[in-house]
Amino acid sequence: MNVKRIFFPILIFLSGCSKPSETIIVATAANVQYVMKELKTEFEKESGKKIEIVVSSSGKLTAQIREGAPFDVFVSADTKYPEEIFKKGDSDEKPKIYAYGTLALWSLSIPENELNIKVLNTDKVKKIAVPNPKMAPYGEAAEQALQKENLLEPLKSKIVYGESIAQAAQYITTGSVEAGFTALSVILAPEMKGKGHYTIIDSTSYKPIAQAVLLLRHSENSPKKETSQKFYNFLFSQKAKAIFKKYGYK
Repeated sequence: MNVKRIFFPILIFLSGCSKPSETIIVATAANVQYVMKELKTEFEKESGKKIEIVVSSSGKLTAQIREGAPFDVFVSADTKYPEEIFKKGDSDEKPKIYAYGTLALWSLSIPENELNIKVLNTDKVKKIAVPNPKMAPYGEAAEQALQKENLLEPLKSKIVYGESIAQAAQYITTGSVEAGFTALSVILAPEMKGKGHYTIIDSTSYKPIAQAVLLLRHSENSPKKETSQKFYNFLFSQKAKAIFKKYGYK
């Protein structure tokens, strides 16, 4: 298996062996990592093509694309970062929304009947995990929800920022914090089954988390161009939509 093209210290899910020139690399926002495993399996089964998945925050992936990372498709957690890349000329097509995300509050220690945004301002919660709002759209949504309840300033000393939604989730699942904000898709992942309790945050308390995908530019004779287009199209198929829905996306 050849992964010499990957130079970035981020999480990679490697596909099975295939010709390196035919394997596409999908840059994936951390909130999509679990659903992407299932999408990858279905796409490879349906198309016979292989993909590799690179996971990080949308902001970090964008920075890596600017630095020349050899990604073929960018599955972001928002529309802002794909728009930036498109405007800089790294794609021939405008970003397209593939799903809307759902923000949730998650805890291992707080009972379900007590878990709500107001409990964060009590002695039951010493630390709160929030994805970095400068890099992760779900962190921005979490701060908007706290601001609406006039809790952002009072809770600032309790907030622990994770560099991505994955790190924020790690703080929650290891018990490093009493509660934290994350994507519903993370909580619903098979790997997280039975871990703690969660409550869905009122969607009117934050801006809609529109998540867009961008087909990155390929040369006309690139052997990966056709597979990249197929995967991009697959994300809008009925099969993919059903998988997104299972993980709490709208």
